Amino acid sequence: MAENKKLTLKDIARALNISVSTASRALKAHPDISDETIRTVKEYAEKHNYVPNALAINFRKSRTFTIGLIVPELVHHFFSTVISGAIDAAKKMGYSVLVSQSNDVLQDEITACRTMLASSVDGLLISISNETVEGNHILEFIHEGKPVIQFDKITDQLQTPKVIVDDFEGAYQAVKHLIETGYDKIAHLRGRREVKNAMERALGYEKALKDFHKEFHEDWVKECKLINEQEGYDFAKALMESQNPPNAIFCITDLVALGAINYLKEAGIKIPQEVGIMGFSNWKLAEIVNPSLSSVDQHGYQIGEKAAEMLIEKIQNQDVSSHETVELKTNLVLRESTNLSQK
Repeated sequence: MAENKKLTLKDIARALNISVSTASRALKAHPDISDETIRTVKEYAEKHNYVPNALAINFRKSRTFTIGLIVPELVHHFFSTVISGAIDAAKKMGYSVLVSQSNDVLQDEITACRTMLASSVDGLLISISNETVEGNHILEFIHEGKPVIQFDKITDQLQTPKVIVDDFEGAYQAVKHLIETGYDKIAHLRGRREVKNAMERALGYEKALKDFHKEFHEDWVKECKLINEQEGYDFAKALMESQNPPNAIFCITDLVALGAINYLKEAGIKIPQEVGIMGFSNWKLAEIVNPSLSSVDQHGYQIGEKAAEMLIEKIQNQDVSSHETVELKTNLVLRESTNLSQK
């Protein structure tokens, strides 16, 4: 007679429609798990003669010397530089990097996280999707004793270490430059209102206008949802065809700025003589677009490098409880799209 298949944690999780990490923590009576769930899981395990796999437990406690890295987009200059920095730093410390993307979609991010957990990465670096708010799927790493570090796009709902740039100050300096160059009617193509770095850039924009006593109009602020070239084109068109058009546009990213440039050139509006354009990120395309684009340098390589170093240090120290924030400074890279000598 064939031997019965041994019950696993995955079997329990599947039967009760819960995650594997929840089943594991329930069996250990973890304080984050409700009494009802603990009772249900233990009763099911006892009824079906569940015996923990000591070999698997020991394997999970050992290191694989691999870290996970999840970004919204792989084919994206900023995130590709982050990945390069993280891989270089990890390699120096004897680790490899498993990379995935969320496509800026919450469900894809959840799938990527669970795949990383199943691959037994020792920790996770993540720039969250535009749809992520609470991030319970990210907490599953913490519950498994694996540290997590957020970077660039983050949520304060998750108490993890973070590596970011000073988005507020970067935006402030960008708008200050536009004002000092002579532009006095400055629009902003912003990111989603629920995304923290987009909010910080919008606040920096507004503060610069206030400090230098320049006009602020709600009609000059347009919210990009997809953060792409087409939105830059469409919003620049709407702004310039309005009854009160701006003479400068500060954009949430260089890709959005490229769309704005394309519209202005198509409409015969001179850059920078009639309208100045400022981007954010300092992508490679900023150098090669005509006219070349002034931008705020986000230092993607340094973000990836620092985040990986911090994560591996926490893996080595078995530290999943700290939540410090490292903030890197931005700098302006000035090019033709705001060139003072061409005004």
